[in-house]
Amino acid sequence: MFCINVILQVQDPARIDEIRDHLRRAGELSRTEPGCLVFEVGQDQNDAACFVLTERWVDKLAWEVHKTAEAFTTIYQPLVLPHVERTPHFCNLIQ
Repeated sequence: MFCINVILQVQDPARIDEIRDHLRRAGELSRTEPGCLVFEVGQDQNDAACFVLTERWVDKLAWEVHKTAEAFTTIYQPLVLPHVERTPHFCNLIQ
């Protein structure tokens, strides 16, 4: 399994609602992709400008393919990334 958690900090507070809507749609599309086990979008309760993406893929290849799919190429990359600071955390699950 390939796991990544991504922290996104919206740079302009006026864009929070817009970014939330884009992330919601990107999450919906991502969950339908082959190899996606989990794709969750969370918004921090104490900092509305902070979002957390929790992603689980069957393997790294599935995640790489995800980066060529609609959610990434038409929403996340052009509409979200230019407006956020992004901190990825590649993780091993400890069970």
